[in-house]
Amino acid sequence: MGAHTIVDADAWLCDIAVETVRTDAMQSFLKQETIFVRIRTSAGIEGIGYSYTIGTGGPAVLSLLRTSLLQVLVGMDATRTEEIYTTLFNSTRATTVGPITALALAAVDTAVWDARSKAAGLPLWIEAGGSSPSVPVYDTEGGWLHFTTDELVSQAVESQRLGMNGVKIKVGRPRAHEDAERLAAVRDAVGPGMDIMIDANQSMTAAEAIRRARLFEPLDIFWFEEPLPAEDVQGHLALARSTSIPVAVGESMYSIGHFREYLQAGAASIVQVDVARIGGITPWLKVAHLAEAFNVKVAPHFLMELHVSLTCAIPNALYLEHIPQLRAVTHQDLSIVDGRAQAPGEPGIGIDWNLDALDTVKVR
Repeated sequence: MGAHTIVDADAWLCDIAVETVRTDAMQSFLKQETIFVRIRTSAGIEGIGYSYTIGTGGPAVLSLLRTSLLQVLVGMDATRTEEIYTTLFNSTRATTVGPITALALAAVDTAVWDARSKAAGLPLWIEAGGSSPSVPVYDTEGGWLHFTTDELVSQAVESQRLGMNGVKIKVGRPRAHEDAERLAAVRDAVGPGMDIMIDANQSMTAAEAIRRARLFEPLDIFWFEEPLPAEDVQGHLALARSTSIPVAVGESMYSIGHFREYLQAGAASIVQVDVARIGGITPWLKVAHLAEAFNVKVAPHFLMELHVSLTCAIPNALYLEHIPQLRAVTHQDLSIVDGRAQAPGEPGIGIDWNLDALDTVKVR
């Protein structure tokens, strides 16, 4: 048995309430089902990883871990992340590629990277690449679709006061002029020096997205996120060719190959790969480097507490999305200085879990 052999692994599920009600054009986000994996090595190093859903499917992910993946994991070397990921992926060929498997793999993979980084005595941002100790931040919490125009404006101004570099506003109101008027009010309030991103959450057809993009262009929109369903590569390409607004996609993609399709087609101006939904840190880094080969920037979706280290690891990071979610179950909040999130400096993935708090929200 080697010094880094995984000798034990377990998994559990917690329901973590959102800090504010979140709505978009397709759904509401009321709780985060959070799936945890904890591993222990023969050297006594512990790694904790996690993934999530926005309210459904968590028990299915947990079941896949308990019945299949964890038993494969025990006995492997925690420092050999590529071998572990490939072995576990291959062991679930019948259910890949897909969300449930990707989320299960991510919970394992982040735990393994936590243990690997601790074994090396390095923070994740250095172990995974070490490009920069900080990354620019934009805020999403003040831009949900149910907010009134006055609320959008006041919260954007507050984000600007706090030093955020941009704000994201949800779009997809019943009529296009409603979206445009809300965005114009925010632009008037924050001026030309702040980035405004928009997000349709896959709610539109290509024709409607093209029509609305023309209304939005005079407002200097920084990107148009998930305008169409994720499987509609050609629709995104048609939009990208019709507008000067960069098209951002990726939070609803679950394979490296899907990102390759978008990048090869020229349908993605910004890549928003989500570490949980792509299957973990190992494939996340592959997508980020793939995007770099196409001269495309990365601005990951959600999970700021983990993505801060990953964006700091790569040279083509554009932005970190600010949506606080783990403050109730961690001892330390994300550090933001002069509009830039600071990568955690301690060995591991950099999340200081409050295990007692987690116990109170554990459901399985």
